[in-house]
Amino acid sequence: MVAGFVIFLREGVEASMIVAILLAYLDKIGQRRYFRDVALGVGAALLLAGGGGVLAYFTIRTYAGSRVQTIFETVTYLLAACVLTYMTFWMRRHARTISRELRERTERALATGERFGLAFLAFQAVGREGLETAVFTLAIVFAAGSGGHFALAGGAIGLAAALAVAFLIYKLGKRINIGRFFSVLGGVLMFFAAGLLADAVENMQQLGWIRVLKTSLWDTSHLLNEDSALGDVFHSLFGYADRPSVLQAVVYVVFLGAGFAAMWAIGQRQDRSPAAAAHRSGAPSGLPAAPGS
Repeated sequence: MVAGFVIFLREGVEASMIVAILLAYLDKIGQRRYFRDVALGVGAALLLAGGGGVLAYFTIRTYAGSRVQTIFETVTYLLAACVLTYMTFWMRRHARTISRELRERTERALATGERFGLAFLAFQAVGREGLETAVFTLAIVFAAGSGGHFALAGGAIGLAAALAVAFLIYKLGKRINIGRFFSVLGGVLMFFAAGLLADAVENMQQLGWIRVLKTSLWDTSHLLNEDSALGDVFHSLFGYADRPSVLQAVVYVVFLGAGFAAMWAIGQRQDRSPAAAAHRSGAPSGLPAAPGS
């Protein structure tokens, strides 16, 4: 449930922030007639992502308990971990410039005069978040097993919280550091990605694809079972395993070490960037400023 909450919170804030930037800029330049195009693009993106996720889930349910399901879960874990890591780094690099980039793309779409240019822009921007969320949701549901409905409940709460956070961001403007917000959530989700990779390794060892370092490091199932309510929280959010293999532990630790080192390096480059220098001198830059500010 906690993992679903965090995923939907982060993705929901990013998607709603993108839509708000687009609408605010169109309002600023007197092009409110294009609001319908943005809404069309957003609706199509949500339909594609939601429909694709539901179709994938009910398709794989027909193979419950089979080798096919294990393979599908493994691929989903790997894909979710890769996309989650990429989007965390992408947002860390672009947090200060996302508003300007969207304004420039909006101007290009308007300049071409294409009827559905803005609809496609909204579809592309929100669709990425929607597809990411669909992949993550599948991974969470598979990892949670019988507790998948709790993960979905957490996602619903996270989405509601995301809308509230997005509203506050644009009400309070520059007083909220959106870059720091995404950095903190990105750090939390790095643990989630590491846990997904460890789950993928466990599945590949069960499938016989990996035959090395299969010895269990410990057995803490009598203290905190992975299938218990608390164990599920730690498993979904931090990758806890009550009987991890040596390879699972190695992959988990190496991934976290490399991931946080990369995040630190990106942060150092951002601190030395012209935007950061302008921010320190008093010019606003830490937040993708709401158009019109």
